[in-house]
Parts: sequence; C-alpha cells; structure tokens
Amino acid sequence: MNRFAVTGAGGFLGWHLRAGLKESGIAVEAIPVGNAFKLEQAVLALNGSSRAIHIAGVNRASEDEITRGNVGFAEQFAEALRATSTPPPVVVYANSIQALNGTVYGEAKARAGDIVAAAASDVGAHFVDLQLPNLFGEHGRPFYNSVTATFSHLIATGETPTVENDKLLKLLHVQNAVDLLSGTSPIDTLPALEREETVTGLLRRIQIYAEFYERGEVPDVSDVFDRDLFNTYRSFTFPSQTPIKLTRHADPRGSFFEIIRSHGGPGQSSFSTTVPGVTRGDHFHRRKIERFTVLQGHARISLRRLFTDEVVSFEVCGDAPNAIDMPTMWAHNITNIGNELLFTSFWTNDIFDPENPDTIAEVV
Repeated sequence: MNRFAVTGAGGFLGWHLRAGLKESGIAVEAIPVGNAFKLEQAVLALNGSSRAIHIAGVNRASEDEITRGNVGFAEQFAEALRATSTPPPVVVYANSIQALNGTVYGEAKARAGDIVAAAASDVGAHFVDLQLPNLFGEHGRPFYNSVTATFSHLIATGETPTVENDKLLKLLHVQNAVDLLSGTSPIDTLPALEREETVTGLLRRIQIYAEFYERGEVPDVSDVFDRDLFNTYRSFTFPSQTPIKLTRHADPRGSFFEIIRSHGGPGQSSFSTTVPGVTRGDHFHRRKIERFTVLQGHARISLRRLFTDEVVSFEVCGDAPNAIDMPTMWAHNITNIGNELLFTSFWTNDIFDPENPDTIAEVV
C-alpha cells in the first residue's frame, strides 16, 4: 500500500491531510515530535514510505517557544530521516509565506525549512518547500488556526465579530493544501488556487452565508471559493442547527413542502426508495454539499466525524419533513427504520462526475 510518513498528523492541516488521502487510498503513518518523539518509531514510519511530509510546528506561543518548537521539531524529523535505511524519495515541508516577513515565527519557519532541506539532500530525496498562505477549512480551531475559524464560530453562536486590523489576506482552502502536499496538484498551481480577500470582506461573506443558511437556504456557491468557505462555515453550525425544519402544507388534495432553495451554481436532485432495515450511504465528501430529505417513511440518518467515534443521529419521517445537510469530512448513511418503503430525496451542489465523484467509502 502507498504510504506517507507525516509529522503533525493530529493538527488541523494533518487531520485534513488524512481525510483527503482516504480518497486515493494512501495510508498515513504519524511521526510524533516534541516530547513524544521516539527515534526508532520515527525511523520505522519513514522507512519505505513514498513521501514524507513535515507539518508539525508552533505558531501561537511565546517567541522562545515558537523558535524552539519549530526548529526542534525539524531537527527531530531530520535526525530520523538521516537514520532511515530506505528513505522516502520525496520530502515535503509545509512552510508558510510568513517565512519571508522577518517575524520570529517567519524566521523559525525558515530555519526549520533549511534543516529539513539539508536532511533531504543528505538522503538523496527530492525536497519540496511549499509556502502556504492563510489556510481555512472545516473544523478549524477558533482564535488559533485562522480568522476564518474565529469568524465562523462567533457568527454560528449568534455573536457579532468586529475587525480591528483590516488587511488583505491570501487564503487557501485546506483541502487544496492537501492536494499540493500530496502531489495530487502540481506545486505551480498554488497561485491559481489562492484567493485574496480583505478581513472585512471575509467577514461579510460569512455573514451573508449565515443569513441564507439560517433560513435553510444555500447561498451562491458557483465559485469554488464560496463553496469551500460556505462548507467551512457549515462545519461550525453542525449539529446545533440541524435538522432544518421544512414547512409542510396539507389540504384534502395532499401535501406540499419545499426541499431546498439554492441561489447559484449547478445542482443535481435524486430520488431513492429503500426497503425496511436497509442502510444506504456509508461514505463522505471532501467538498460536495449534500442534503437528505425523507419524503415518506421513517429513517435514521447517522453521521460520524472522520477519525473519531463521534456519531450524531437524527430520526426523521415524511409526515414532519426535515432536511439534513451532510457536513464535509463526516461519514454518513441513512437507514429505513420503519415498516414501509422509504422515499428519500437527495440534492447535491454539483453534477455527478464519475471521473471525480467526491464520494469516498467510509462506514459510519
């Protein structure tokens, strides 16, 4: 099996890397650093791997901790790399554009890069220095990972963020960073994947998403940046704002309710029947927005965040319709728990492409 050795696998970028690599079936062998570092364990992870990715770092701490952390982690990684009998042919360093700005953090990242580059050269590996901009994405840590995570958290909890230092940001969705780190996307495509936005512009975008989503509507996601940013915001609303209650109108003729209002971009609607006791799904999406709506019958919809045992379930029925939106990077399924045929509507924000299905098998 193709295998990557990775430091920082438990962090924000590392978690997304593991999620993204599931699509291509690449296993991740974690290399703990810092106090948890063990040379023998690190060498075992690196030996025979097809790619080594150094992500681990410190970005919010005292100046001394930032320097010691970033440099120390790189030295541990380099020591293990040099001790490996069959080193990986490619070594990738998750650097930062701040490596050039002269700050303590930037200088620490630059020094760490030099350490990793020297070790890669010593073992004959191709070294890739990926200077990443501000990353945003699902399940970021508010007040730590990014301003996007902070804004999304505050708005989702009913607070009103303020901007104290407006400036232009270079932004990159973390799943795009994953594709760059893994080699799925060439490094020279980074400029095309980045977007520039001011802090106030970023805040306004998220506020607009929230206004639509509070009504159960999907904003214009025809632009992939809006799609990724909306998915990021959605991750902070789940499960507190789920399910989405739909208004059912009934009279002697029958009943009627709206399933979704989408304000821009492609979309695809599907319909299925499921016999009692049967489960559908057991997969997750990296970027796709998907909505389940039970039209008739009784169902249990279950979701599990990747790499955790955290499962959230909802029981829904066609007589009191609710919509359940699937967060990205959560495995999900639907089970007919009734005694009759289950009718379910599915909506996604894109047209299914068999060459790029963004539907990765994963049991809830």
